[in-house]
Amino acid sequence: MTQQADGTRDRLGRTAMMALALTGAAIGLAWPGAPARAEAEAPAGRCLAIVEQSEAAAMDGQGGGSTGLGGAVQRLLGPSRSAQTRTAPMAAPPPTAEVAPMPSIAPSPVPPLTAMDEAVERDRFRDVPLNGVVRVTDQPVSTFSADVDTASMGVVRRFIRDGDRPPSDAIRAEELVNYFDYAYPRPSTAADPFAPSVSVMPSPWGAGRDLMVIGIRGWSPERTEPPPANIVLLADVSGSMHGPDRLGLVKRSMALLVDQLDGDDYISLVTYAGADRVVLEPTPADDKETICGALGTLTSGGGTAGSKGIATAYGLAEENFRKGAVNRIILATDGDFNLGVIDDGRLEDYVARKRETGIYLSILGVGRGNYNDKTMQQLAQAGNGMAAYLDSLAEGRRVLVEKLTAQLQPIADDVKFQVEFNPAKVAEYRLVGYETRALREEDFANDAVDAGEIGDGHAVTAIYEIAAPGSAGLRLPERRYGDDGSAAPAGGRDAEIAFLRLRWKDPGATASRLMERAVTEADRAPMAQQSDDARFAVAVAGFAQILQDNPAVGDYGFGDVAELASGALGDDPHGHRARFVELVRTAMTLN
Repeated sequence: MTQQADGTRDRLGRTAMMALALTGAAIGLAWPGAPARAEAEAPAGRCLAIVEQSEAAAMDGQGGGSTGLGGAVQRLLGPSRSAQTRTAPMAAPPPTAEVAPMPSIAPSPVPPLTAMDEAVERDRFRDVPLNGVVRVTDQPVSTFSADVDTASMGVVRRFIRDGDRPPSDAIRAEELVNYFDYAYPRPSTAADPFAPSVSVMPSPWGAGRDLMVIGIRGWSPERTEPPPANIVLLADVSGSMHGPDRLGLVKRSMALLVDQLDGDDYISLVTYAGADRVVLEPTPADDKETICGALGTLTSGGGTAGSKGIATAYGLAEENFRKGAVNRIILATDGDFNLGVIDDGRLEDYVARKRETGIYLSILGVGRGNYNDKTMQQLAQAGNGMAAYLDSLAEGRRVLVEKLTAQLQPIADDVKFQVEFNPAKVAEYRLVGYETRALREEDFANDAVDAGEIGDGHAVTAIYEIAAPGSAGLRLPERRYGDDGSAAPAGGRDAEIAFLRLRWKDPGATASRLMERAVTEADRAPMAQQSDDARFAVAVAGFAQILQDNPAVGDYGFGDVAELASGALGDDPHGHRARFVELVRTAMTLN
């Protein structure tokens, strides 16, 4: 290599390192008060370094000509064949993988932004009433879909880090609780992929009431190597995605994902703004230079034709469908669709039809100010995928490195919970969270009703607040004509507190399977004797309800949450629980 080339590469390397440092400062870190630790947990990988260098090369070559964007990237990466020529042969798509066109409607006009517009918060969250107290004699059965989304935690953290209290509509208690890992019993065989765990304890925020904590952990098979993957990265590059905490963060997070994949995996890249574009045809994941160089050159601008981008991504995934592999689209966006089909319901229906092809959709949300949480949650649920919110590169690492296997490899589809309460033991109950996942009682056994997907090793937690007949914790008024709550069920089952049912489908199956477990007094213990996992989950649930201004927790405060969580850190290898305590203490300083 010539001395001049050496000098150019050194200069680009220094520029890239400076850009990385500035980006880290601009993006912010996952938790307030821990910059050094978050940096240490997210070291630059090979793909991340290439993305940084590609951006630096593009900035260096903005003058055009041979020193322009293409020339700079070519000098930096050296010669390589086009992505078209590197596409490996794929299996033909399954018969069900017919590409259906998106519904067509006239584009919506996009008015120009003004300085005043940019200062207006346009974040959109789904307004859903919180679960209330239910009388068991009125409705003894509670049914809901499993949820492993974590987007709400990222949003809450972003607001608190910015010095603001998050809006109550942004807080989904189950997503905060399920953000963390819990060491529930591991299933022993794939034939029974779940091992339900139940703990009953006094409620820390309601005298006379108890909490019933239900936890399941998914089967995690031992593999010599993970299944191959066909992944389409779908990036929103519209004008609203401009900035290091939006498109800049998306590119770096996707780079972390690419670094985890190898030559058996294939990556495609689709972008959309005013129009959609296939930036990269399916390329072996070990060709880091081609994939990561393409990521690094992405820039933002224009409207947001998200529906066209989604249709193109599904078409590409279907054309290159790999039987027996992970076939998934990962969409990164702020959700601000303003061109093409923008109706949430029509997009949701389209994605729901496409999941039947065996291609699932996961969502990575970014940004604040025009973040459309409502649309992204609906699309992720319809696409059998997970919705996460990236507020930092450390969170990108958690989602796409720590949780990659659970993110990509499903072990169960349409996972549903159903709890039937014994009126002789429970007079009232309240499900904490899961408002957007509620199902009707008859939906539980109906295999045509969609529910949540659970990935390899995923844990799911649900918490009920319950009160016994005649206890001081009752909150519903006594009825004039009474009820039959004092009558115990026949068959000697009066010792049971409740009966838990779990239903799921094996991936690709059409018929569901059933698992059942009785909840008895043997599951009850004082708070001090509960596991770290159960106590920590309760602390997080309390935090979520305080942020919601939920009257159910009374005068239970952030200090109480911090005290309970601090004593239940347990095994915390990545420090997520410890940083949660820091987050709670930061929330105490907000008005």
